[in-house]
Amino acid sequence: TGTWSTVWSELLTDLDFYKGRCYRIEDVPGDKEAFYAFIAYPLDLFEEGSITNVLTSLVGNVFGFKALRHLRLEDIRFPIAFIKCCAGPPNGIAVERDRMNKYGRPLLGCTIKPKLGL
Repeated sequence: TGTWSTVWSELLTDLDFYKGRCYRIEDVPGDKEAFYAFIAYPLDLFEEGSITNVLTSLVGNVFGFKALRHLRLEDIRFPIAFIKCCAGPPNGIAVERDRMNKYGRPLLGCTIKPKLGL
């Protein structure tokens, strides 16, 4: 639900089907207090063909979770079935650079978040 409260709509489905699963934990070599956690999520949680939706869901909320003080995303893997349904951007990088007349440097973007002062 995105909240800590139970809402009536949660009773309409089996939420266990939609939970992420930590299927492996490994020690980080040289650091006794750090671990690698391998977590899998069901594809049904995400909009078909939307890498943006997946990244927003995984990274956007998790990194704001204050209980996790030192969190870093090391790797992300997508099933072939998901990748095949991703159409990709409507234009290539050359078209976008021509539109903005910006060459020879990375193009960066962000979401404006007034709540965070951005």
